[in-house]
Amino acid sequence: MRGLMQDWPLLCHRIIDHAAMIHGEREMVTRSVEGPIHRTNYAEIRQRALKVAQRLDRDGIKLGDRVATIAWNTWRHLEAWYGIMGIGAICHTVNPRLFPDQIAWIVNHAEDRVIMTDLSFVPVLEKIAAQLPSVERYIILTDKAHMPQTTLKDAVCYEDWIAEADGDFKWLRFDENTAAAMCYTSGTTGDPKGVLYSHRSNVLHALMANNGDALGTTAKDTMLPVVPLFHANSWGIAFSAPSMGTKLVLPGPKLDGASVYELLDTEKVTHTAGVPTVWLMLLQYMEKTKLKLPHLKTVVCGGSAMPRAMIKAFSDMGIEPRHAWGMTEMSPLGTVCSLQPQFTSLDAEQKLDILQTQGYPPFMVEMKITDDAGHAQPWDGKTFGRLKVSGPAVSAAYFRVKDEILDKEGFFDTGDVATIDGYGYMRITDRSKDVIKSGGEWISSIDLENLAVGHPKVAEAAVIGVYHPKWDERPLLICQLKPDETATRDEILHYMDGKIAKWWMPDDVIFIEAIPHTATGKILKTALRDQFSNYKLPTAAA
Repeated sequence: MRGLMQDWPLLCHRIIDHAAMIHGEREMVTRSVEGPIHRTNYAEIRQRALKVAQRLDRDGIKLGDRVATIAWNTWRHLEAWYGIMGIGAICHTVNPRLFPDQIAWIVNHAEDRVIMTDLSFVPVLEKIAAQLPSVERYIILTDKAHMPQTTLKDAVCYEDWIAEADGDFKWLRFDENTAAAMCYTSGTTGDPKGVLYSHRSNVLHALMANNGDALGTTAKDTMLPVVPLFHANSWGIAFSAPSMGTKLVLPGPKLDGASVYELLDTEKVTHTAGVPTVWLMLLQYMEKTKLKLPHLKTVVCGGSAMPRAMIKAFSDMGIEPRHAWGMTEMSPLGTVCSLQPQFTSLDAEQKLDILQTQGYPPFMVEMKITDDAGHAQPWDGKTFGRLKVSGPAVSAAYFRVKDEILDKEGFFDTGDVATIDGYGYMRITDRSKDVIKSGGEWISSIDLENLAVGHPKVAEAAVIGVYHPKWDERPLLICQLKPDETATRDEILHYMDGKIAKWWMPDDVIFIEAIPHTATGKILKTALRDQFSNYKLPTAAA
């Protein structure tokens, strides 16, 4: 017997409809690419998104066609998201921080018909346009006054383009499992892989993100997503915030500490989300200027591990740091770390121990850890295993890739190595390819990095495994010091001594000017392994 409920498809445009109807006057504030602060609201965003949909429909964009966006976090970009999805086309967010050849490969693999782009990226696209045969036209996300001269095919100014539509248009209707958006993995090994989100998965992910122990914003809050709209589905904030009527503040292209602080302060932001490098710049700016953020309540940090010193810095200011973990294939939310009731009476250091984990999964994410043979491992907080996940917003396959990516129980292997304790708190110990295997035992590079960054002179740290004739691999600690600081190997190792097991101690410390990063802000360990591939550890001497 089936239930007698309405068939009400979970479609992304229902989110902006709700935001416009119930929270229509709620502001959306953007630092525009052109410079000035721009203010709009959800009602206007919906009306302009309808014009985008109408205009794309008139241009012959059909159900399932791919429309790429290469743009910063702005109101125009968000309008484009909803407009593209509202006709059943697929919004393909492209990371502009990739190398031009990588951008070309991704656009060609997706067979994008249209590219919408900000002024910042017109020169890059001009250089590779001849390599993009599927692209029929380019829409520049600006107004007539700022429209550049460009060689891009059939380029048009966005504001002029949507002005040709009157907005008297209805969203198209289709099944909730219709593809809505596409985002390619960063491709640290092999070619990037396309993750294809559905309308249903995006809406369910938004509901998951709105959990009070996850992103947890309300209509009374203000959210500044520093995480880009092109990075892992913007952590779902482009859907979760409007669904709650949360005021949105978008940073545009300026992500330095001073610019982020200005928006957090002037717009009285209560919640914000971004990667550790952004928060490092913010904290350094605030320390230098002796400024505070009295309105900020929650900082969500993901993309890579949040150092203990950073967690403590925010906690000491009365701001709740929420360590998060996820991946493009998960839409991307996997876990968020907030303190369960049984931990509220712990002392400050014990709470930091918990907050340094990646947290526990919200409803609609299931997890397990297994050995290499696929056997489930215990949730004891000590046993390492391959982290595998399942849920309605987790990928079942990659776009145009035939290889099976799920195990026999329907779980996706994340490529991370982790522990899970009895309360469900998960702790990433490494990527499976980054874990250091010393004498048959595993050493977590992430734990060593977090400890090293706690040193007052260290700005960022990376740990890689280096060949050792006796132990197979031993850890090499690579440090980037804060400006105008100097330090010695012994000084760093002395700081770490006693805080980790003796056999985990790095065998050497190297100082470099800058640690390399991927296009998504993660430490690029492949480059470090190449750079130090012939490095001889002092302990490796015969």
